[in-house]
Amino acid sequence: MKKVSKISDSEWEVMKVVWDHSPITSNKVVEILKPNTNWNPSTIYTLISRLVEKKAIEIEEGSFPYILRPLITRKECSKREYLSFIKKVYDGSLNLMISNAVEDHELSDTEIEELKNILDRSEDRG
Repeated sequence: MKKVSKISDSEWEVMKVVWDHSPITSNKVVEILKPNTNWNPSTIYTLISRLVEKKAIEIEEGSFPYILRPLITRKECSKREYLSFIKKVYDGSLNLMISNAVEDHELSDTEIEELKNILDRSEDRG
């Protein structure tokens, strides 16, 4: 997994746009985010700059307006986030997290079957 600093919730919103529309201009990122977030364009450009500094996205050299591409995949970011969440909230216990999720939510038969399949696949790998 690539080493990228923690991405804030606001930066995550920018990343989702970049992942979904890459390559994308910085102006287009502003155009997409502004109506949904009510952020000023300068705020969005600041978030883009932070993500460049964190090496989560890159700006195509010589482009204007800037053309952005992700340097980290959504899957890599998601994995890092869920590992951080499990460590922070459940003291690193995946079992406790799953137990709480199953106890607190009524799972459909389909969801139960999906969980069983995930566990079966995991067992096959081990």
